[in-house]
Amino acid sequence: MSKIFFSDLDGTLLTKEKKIGPKTRRALDDFVAAGNHFAICTGRGMDSVQMVREELDLHYPGMYAVAFNGAEIYDCDAEETIFRVGVPMDLVPGIFQTAQEYDIHCHTYTSDALVSPDEGEAMLYYNRVIRRPIIVTNDIVAALPEDPCKVIAIELHDAERLERFRGAIMERFGDTLTTVYSNPYYLEIFRKEAGKGSAVIRLAAHLGIRLEDTIAAGDEQNDISMIEAAGLGIAMCNATEEVKKSADVITAYDNDHDGLAEYLKV
Repeated sequence: MSKIFFSDLDGTLLTKEKKIGPKTRRALDDFVAAGNHFAICTGRGMDSVQMVREELDLHYPGMYAVAFNGAEIYDCDAEETIFRVGVPMDLVPGIFQTAQEYDIHCHTYTSDALVSPDEGEAMLYYNRVIRRPIIVTNDIVAALPEDPCKVIAIELHDAERLERFRGAIMERFGDTLTTVYSNPYYLEIFRKEAGKGSAVIRLAAHLGIRLEDTIAAGDEQNDISMIEAAGLGIAMCNATEEVKKSADVITAYDNDHDGLAEYLKV
């Protein structure tokens, strides 16, 4: 029976320099060569995932890309999206209005750009890694060709204000949406049907792989659902304490020192 390995990017598969360590790369090569599948599973947008794949030459057979915290799943061999669910367009104005009320930066995504009402400190901080074009507009809906896979809220200085905003979003839209932190500054907002854990279950079923033959690794709160869903849930030793408590195992080494390599041995 083949296995599938789901890996978060930042803080997990990638080093601080946004590379893959040599031992991890060899282990991943061997894992896929043995007939197993590999899936990037990240909060990043699909265009950012594809950029990482190109820059790091991640072109394995049978590979999948899971973006926007499970809201979009892409078959890299077939070059087609096999699952996508978005934030309903009629909720988007309310999310951005709530962000304005709480003085929180929010932006969302098209297939190849970021859509934001401003290009201030938070937007520039985020885009230093993502490196995508920015559409600055107060009419967010008019800039979106379809329901966006997620909205992200960013607050670099006041965690309590961001948490108050999260509470307001859940009170107003919690029947349809969910929220999770991808790091202390970033709050992810997406449909309940998404989530990294749902992606593990959905893609394993698509491939006919048993859940006990799934592996998932991560370091932040938005990784917990996939760590709990997978047959083997791995927390990086550099993960938050909440993530470590959710995992079956904790790596001996961090993302800068090939912490994942030993769990991909075949």
